[in-house]
Amino acid sequence: MLEIKNINARLGEFRLQNISLEIEPGDYLTVLGLSGAGKTVLLEILAGLVKPETGEIFLDGKDISSQSIQKRPFGLVYQDMALFPHMSVRKNITYALKGKGIPKQEQNNKTLELARLTQVEHLLDRHPGTLSGGEAQRVALARTLASDPKVLLLDEPLASLDVKLRQELRELLKKINQTGKTIIHVTHDPMEAATLSKKIAIIEKGELIQWGRPEEVFRNPVSEFVARFSGIKNIFLCEFRKSSEKNGLSHGLTKNNISISCLDDPGKETAHLMIPGEDIIVSEEKLETSAINQYKGIINEIYFLNHGVELIIDAGEIFSVVVSKRSVEKLGLVPGKKVWLSFKASAVKIL
Repeated sequence: MLEIKNINARLGEFRLQNISLEIEPGDYLTVLGLSGAGKTVLLEILAGLVKPETGEIFLDGKDISSQSIQKRPFGLVYQDMALFPHMSVRKNITYALKGKGIPKQEQNNKTLELARLTQVEHLLDRHPGTLSGGEAQRVALARTLASDPKVLLLDEPLASLDVKLRQELRELLKKINQTGKTIIHVTHDPMEAATLSKKIAIIEKGELIQWGRPEEVFRNPVSEFVARFSGIKNIFLCEFRKSSEKNGLSHGLTKNNISISCLDDPGKETAHLMIPGEDIIVSEEKLETSAINQYKGIINEIYFLNHGVELIIDAGEIFSVVVSKRSVEKLGLVPGKKVWLSFKASAVKIL
């Protein structure tokens, strides 16, 4: 297990504050945050490139906080790959095996094994300057894996690749993780994190805001920042007044005077309410349903996504609703069509 305990670091005016995480063997942890949040700094602290002011790092119960870069069993892959331009792909991969007393034939076998795993076997005699971005990233992964690190540290490995190459590299990273390799992967892309991760840690301005399994983080964000960063668009600042109703519901009023009912009491006069787009039902008529929140609106825009269709609907407030392609066809949903939105009070989360 990798344990990160109360890591604090200062770089100029930037501070990384009280970062604590536990990563199990074989985990795939994605560290998610905006540019400048401190994601790469955390990787560099783990690798031994940056010394924290305070805090400890334990690997399998051993304190490695003061270990040198060379002794830490971590492999770091930067976004720019940093391959040796004067060496062939074969020599780039073999480089990490030299000086370890490994017989040459064993080095060759290991190089070929990693080349097959990362699908660069056909590139072994090429030089980095002749490779595409995706090919170079695969070679960088193979070279780092050659040293057999216990933990693979990846700094935005997919950021500079096109959509097709990103998908291919995602599959490769999953394959590497399935061999039992622990991976810590830095990204600013929530979709990338959701696709790859077993756990997600979200960092904002040097602080760890939330971490856990992807479904926990994305379904139950602890703040407006996490909700928006997770891709949730239906977030409304509401005013709350005490209700005389006995059904236990709370009612928030948006800036455009749309009342939204929820189960929980925010305990304050104003709070942000969040409704996942997948929890909103679209219909042609008002439904006879237990969903207390029902609004008439008009479709402004329609976007076809990989996982469904996003409808942008004006119902006094702008709602983003995700439905299936079949629903779009069945209901004849087009821009300008009037529809009803329905969602239960239990679908509304207070941030």
